[in-house]
Amino acid sequence: MTATYPRAGLKADPPSLHPDYASTRTRSPKQPLVVIPHTLSELTGPVYGQESVLSGDSDLTKQHAGEPLGERIIVSGRVTDEDGRPVRNALVEVWQANAAGRYVHEVDQHDAPLDPNFTGAGRCATDAEGRYSFISVKPGAYPWRNHHNAWRPAHIHFSLFGHSFLTRLVTQMYFPGDPLFAFDPIFQSIPDVKARERLICKFELDLTKPEWALGYRFDIVLRGRGATPFEDGSHG
Repeated sequence: MTATYPRAGLKADPPSLHPDYASTRTRSPKQPLVVIPHTLSELTGPVYGQESVLSGDSDLTKQHAGEPLGERIIVSGRVTDEDGRPVRNALVEVWQANAAGRYVHEVDQHDAPLDPNFTGAGRCATDAEGRYSFISVKPGAYPWRNHHNAWRPAHIHFSLFGHSFLTRLVTQMYFPGDPLFAFDPIFQSIPDVKARERLICKFELDLTKPEWALGYRFDIVLRGRGATPFEDGSHG
């Protein structure tokens, strides 16, 4: 996986400037970007080692003394290229709000409770078939003051790394049937309707564990016509 994959011009990706998403008005580039050639050290390191990813890092419900509150979920999928070939040993990180719609972050002062048993961050490495899997709780919607009565749909942030810091892609996963899709300028900033739909996970009974957790599949495609939309650094 590499961030140098030819994604420029894809309708799948949101633009740097989307006026309805207010913060892009000040965060998007005003001048053409200056391309700085990468040196050997930038292209070869730092290198991620699989030993830094522990088996329990992918279970966000087992990081504290007790169980977090909320609807337990299993999120699984594959990371592939445009031809369906697996992307192996990619570092997949997730972060999210808790079931009440609040992040464990000093900037988040939303009037919703923090959960002492939920931090909201996890990681894993893809296997030989490009598969990953996380256990978590379904995040809640939250207000974000972009415009009057603005609420973000429930979502989980995904970050994918290759073998160095230069090979990072970031996206968001949403849940089926959310009534806030039509009102969310981040989701609506993706110009291709079909590309937006690729950010919505699918409920799967085969992934669901009886009497324990609902299962959702979210496959990630790095490039091509079926590419998953990725952020360019201006979206959050």
